[in-house]
Amino acid sequence: MIAAESMPPWFAAGTALWLGLLCSISPCPLASNVAAMSYLARYTNSRRLQLFAGLLYAGGRAIAYTLVGGLLSFGLLSAGALSPFLQRHLDPLLGPILLLVGMALLGLLPGLPSFGGVGAATQGKLAQQGLIGSAALGFLLALAFCPVSAALFFGSLVPLAVQQDSAWLLPALFGLGSAAPVLGFGVLLLLGRELASCWFTRIQNVDRWLLPATGWVLVAIGVYLCLSRTLGLF
Repeated sequence: MIAAESMPPWFAAGTALWLGLLCSISPCPLASNVAAMSYLARYTNSRRLQLFAGLLYAGGRAIAYTLVGGLLSFGLLSAGALSPFLQRHLDPLLGPILLLVGMALLGLLPGLPSFGGVGAATQGKLAQQGLIGSAALGFLLALAFCPVSAALFFGSLVPLAVQQDSAWLLPALFGLGSAAPVLGFGVLLLLGRELASCWFTRIQNVDRWLLPATGWVLVAIGVYLCLSRTLGLF
């Protein structure tokens, strides 16, 4: 990652996709996705309907992130005097923001609030509503931010979208990134529960080093930006 002022569009787009992917496979969202896909698979014996349900569930998640991220970014960029202020002064704040996000991914900020969840009863009721319920379930679970997903979304994606003056594209790419693992798990679930279970275990093993590695990278970048852009030491 490089400073947002000189970040090329393709790099910003790749960063948004990566943040969405990381959000989807972090422990809390990953467990929610697996549970939701299992619920959806119980209520139909048709593999085609199970696939459509998985697509709509992933689509619901992507739409939720796109709408929330887009509205927040658009609101900040359209807020009169606030927009030039943010675009001018967000760069010195980017270092502290990335430092805090990295610390959150490393579990160094205990006690961060969650934004609520969707209970098992509600998930079951939505799963019984067919394809429309699948999309609604994906939408609601995406909005049930845990500390890690909140840090990635509000602490990294939204500032990046404001810096890049990209109110809708970057949140949409974040949503697509978050949907990709869900679609992969849905396809594997159709091919066999044992295969899906094996994939889930491997993702958990990868996530044990992937999330901390990303956290340390963000901490290092945050420290560098704090020293160079916030404090102006070099």
